[in-house]
Formats: sequence, C-alpha cells, structure tokens
Amino acid sequence: MKQIIDFIQTLYNTKEFIPLHEPKFIGNEKKYLNECIDSTFVSSVGKFVDRFEEEFAEYVGSKYAVAVVNGTAALHVSLRLAGVQEGDEVITQPLTFVATCNAISYCGARPVFVDVDLETMGMSPKSLESFLKKNCEIQNNQCINKVTKRVIRACVPMHTFGHPCKMDAIQKICERWHITLVEDAAESLGSYYKGKHTGTFGKLGAFSFNGNKIITSGGGGVIVTDDESLAKRAKHLTTTAKLPHPYEYTHDMIAYNYRMPNLNAALLVAQMENLEKFLSSKRALSKEYANFFTGCDNIDFIQEPKEAHSNYWLQAVMLQNREKRDEFLQYTNKHNVMTRPIWRLMSELEMFADCQKTDLSNAEYLQERIVNLPSSARV
Repeated sequence: MKQIIDFIQTLYNTKEFIPLHEPKFIGNEKKYLNECIDSTFVSSVGKFVDRFEEEFAEYVGSKYAVAVVNGTAALHVSLRLAGVQEGDEVITQPLTFVATCNAISYCGARPVFVDVDLETMGMSPKSLESFLKKNCEIQNNQCINKVTKRVIRACVPMHTFGHPCKMDAIQKICERWHITLVEDAAESLGSYYKGKHTGTFGKLGAFSFNGNKIITSGGGGVIVTDDESLAKRAKHLTTTAKLPHPYEYTHDMIAYNYRMPNLNAALLVAQMENLEKFLSSKRALSKEYANFFTGCDNIDFIQEPKEAHSNYWLQAVMLQNREKRDEFLQYTNKHNVMTRPIWRLMSELEMFADCQKTDLSNAEYLQERIVNLPSSARV
C-alpha cells in the first residue's frame, strides 16, 4: 500500500492532500469573466452562452446544443423532450450517479434496471435485449411492459467514468422496440465509440460541467440533439416558456428556469480552449497508472473498452473483493490520498428498491470492487 501512496505522490509531485479531481483554470477564465461583467449581461442572455453552445455542438458533432444550469436539468429536459411523462417507465442501469434516476423521477416516471457489462461498466446490450424479450411487447408502435402494463418510453445508458457503452448495439435494440434513446453523457466529454462522440447516438444527449468534471463552470450542463424542433423546444422549456416580445411577459406552458447564466458560459468558453490539454493529460496519467498497477498483484487498472476512446475522467482500479476494497479506501484516505468507491447501486436505494430489475450480477460485482484514484489533469 505504501508503494501506491508513494507513486501517486510522485505523479502529483506533492506529499500534501491529493484530491480526487480538482478543476484547472489555466487560460482565459478571468479575462472572459471580466468581459462578461463589464458587458452587464451576466444572466441567461449574453454572447458567451451563444458562443459556448456553438462551439460545444461543433466539438461533439451535433447540430444543436442548449446550455442549462446543470447536468441533471439537461437530462430532465431531454427526457421531457423524448416524451417521458407520468406513469411511464425508463430503462437505465443501476450503476450510475443518482442524478440519472432523479431526472427520470422528475418526469413522474419509474426507472427499470438492467445490468451493466464488466468491460464498460455501462449498460449491457445483452441484458437490455433479454429484459425486453422476456417482459415486453409492441402495441400500437409503443413498447409495453407486460408485467406492469406501462409504456417504456425511453432508455438511458450512462458512460461510467467516461468509458463508452456499446452504443451501436443499444441504439439498434431501442429502434426495434420503439424506445427513444437518451444518453446520460455527463461524464464522457471527449469520449468516442467507433469514432462517434458519446451523447450523439440517441435522439438527445446530456452533459455535465459540475466542479469535478473535465471542464467546469462550477455547475452547468448542456443538451445536444440533431433535431432542430427539439432544440427549439429545449430552449423554450428551459427559459420558463416565455414567448418572445420586446416587453410583455407571456408564457404558454409550465416550464423551467434552467438556462445557463452568461457568467458560467464565459468560464466554459475559456475551459473549452484547453479541453484537449486536459484530455491529453488524463490519457498520459492513465498510461502511468496502467504501467504501475501491472506490477501489483490482485489490483487491475480499468482501461478503455474495445473500439472506444475514453476520456479517463476518473481513473479506476478493481480490487479482489469488498474487504480488499475497503482496506484500500481506508489506507489511502488516511494517508492524504483521496479515493472513493463506485456508487451504491440505485436499485438498493430506498426510493428505487421496488423498481423492476433484471439479474444485476455484474453491477453487484463492480460495486464491491471498484475504487476511483486521483484523476486531476496535470497541467
């Protein structure tokens, strides 16, 4: 264990506390913030919001991007745009951050849990297909759960720690079963599957810019889509459904105050300018971790899946069992190296414990063994 501490301290050139992931502000952040303040347009109208949306859409390869206050809001509105409504069901994975299931719940829908793949730690196409064949049927071009009699409206895979799911297979399954695909790409900016950026396989994709993400605006999120009508509706829904007018306040539906302030967008424009540096640093870090843990018995470093290019947002290792995981967590955190376990399965949380689920053997296996290592970019 001491060798691991020494190695990580060497990586970050410090014997002080090493956080799991800290933001890096090495570019034009202060300059653009000052420009934003001087313009007096600090709320949800301003040039930095427009500029960020254009640059982000271009980067990931989508036609449209709509900036919002955080990744949860991005996913919530994406699900609304996908037609998810009260009483519906949404298939997702149990191994994810709670925001995935919260966003489903905000729509009045219920999650259904299918297993993950060990290789990707994300949704398993095999488990998804198996669940649908066993439990569902198509009626009037809708996927109906024969067990609950509810409509399965959407499917939400999440790219764990930036490692892409097998999106082509998931996409084909959703098409066959008339289920709208919405990607939770909160952790995967800069990740690609078979040359295509995550978040762009489904009808809509949601990204996050929380303080611990590769680029950050303190909070922040974005919705991406190739559908112009959905992009317009996303802007309308996230700006309190206010109808354009020089001075009148008219709103045509109940909506959300979810738009990203110009101040936050100013930070993101600056962060985007150094995104490739951050990604290169993380990739170099992953190689150093991989080389080091090759010499460690019973600890496996998690590397990108086949046919994927991962952003390595959070570096991770797999221990032998829960006991070894807990020993690792206790020792590293005691010695000023921040590590953390993967999330507790959503299917085990009280509010989702009664949701329908498949066999979750892989998710349970990973839950007991995965640990995240310090992952900050070294720039």
